[in-house]
Amino acid sequence: MTEEIVVVGGGTGGTVLANRLADRLEPAIESGDAHVTVINDGEYQYYKPAYLYVPFGKKTVEEAKRPLSDLLDRHVELRVDRVTGLDTDAKSVSLEDGDDMAYDHLVMATGATLDPEEVPGLAEGGHHFYGPEGTESLRDELADFEEGHLVLSVIGVPHMCPAAPLEFVFMADDWLRQRGLREDIEITYTYPIQRAHGLQSVADWATPKLADRDINLETFFNAERVDPEEQVLETMEGNELDYDLLVAIPPHTASELVSEAGLGDTWVDVDRATLEAEQAEDVYAIGDVADVPTSKAGSVAHYEAGVVADRIASRVRGQTPTSVYDGKTVCFIETGMDEATFVEFGYGDEPTMREPSKPVHWAKLGYNESYWLTARGLL
Repeated sequence: MTEEIVVVGGGTGGTVLANRLADRLEPAIESGDAHVTVINDGEYQYYKPAYLYVPFGKKTVEEAKRPLSDLLDRHVELRVDRVTGLDTDAKSVSLEDGDDMAYDHLVMATGATLDPEEVPGLAEGGHHFYGPEGTESLRDELADFEEGHLVLSVIGVPHMCPAAPLEFVFMADDWLRQRGLREDIEITYTYPIQRAHGLQSVADWATPKLADRDINLETFFNAERVDPEEQVLETMEGNELDYDLLVAIPPHTASELVSEAGLGDTWVDVDRATLEAEQAEDVYAIGDVADVPTSKAGSVAHYEAGVVADRIASRVRGQTPTSVYDGKTVCFIETGMDEATFVEFGYGDEPTMREPSKPVHWAKLGYNESYWLTARGLL
């Protein structure tokens, strides 16, 4: 019988996983002993890290997307449809077009979605760079912003690309200086716990750099309401912060499929080493939807995809899986318009911070251009 492998989600994790499986199981796929299907609710994949550059005119949203059919191996079937239900006991998924698909191995790679409505007034009063419409709107606002108070408030934790909020304020500071506007614009960065970032070493590195760049830092700042008319952020702690342009990191959530299928309250509960779902057999989760103690970053999805591909391939071959994920994460951090640094760490590690440099900045830009090779499984 054919081993049916179904991947729900065609982002970084889902695409890398499917292509790795096509490589590892090519003989089995060609003989009909295995079949890999990716189900995605659209025809395109979007490279979200590129959205950070759109507000500064360095990227366009069109550059950040590719047809999934161009990224997937010829041995992988792409089905453009929406999954409306999971039955992990019957091992089947229900699709919006009315079909049901049986699976032997299911991988959830559905990512995270923004939920600005969780904070009253945020959708009306705030901007973000976490999606195509949001980052284009922010670009237009920033282009005409010549004086006032620019506030970057991290409201949702955890969130995609944990370094991106710091990157944005460093880039905005540099960009405004280049345009001769910085003296007329105050910049404030807020974070919900009592330091500038969730990782202590990143916070210790970032705090003096924020001060050197004359960027205000407000910690233990938990926004619970935005007043768009008065342009005020109100916090759970009873404080208020006026703004002229609010860039907010909205709360994030997962697909309702997760809770409805009993895979977790919000994110999929998984074994952090094997990425197997705790509440269902033959189900895995990778990328932002997986509840693991590390960042919701593209590199995490990439490394997790390789582990799960190895484990599923071993099971299809009748072997005992041995590959495990150690929490490896690699993140670039832009510190301006032409310098960057990077961090690398695993479970339980604190990253070592390096001084920013131009070569690392160009390395990040180079990776942004070559990402599509990663998605194809070539890097």
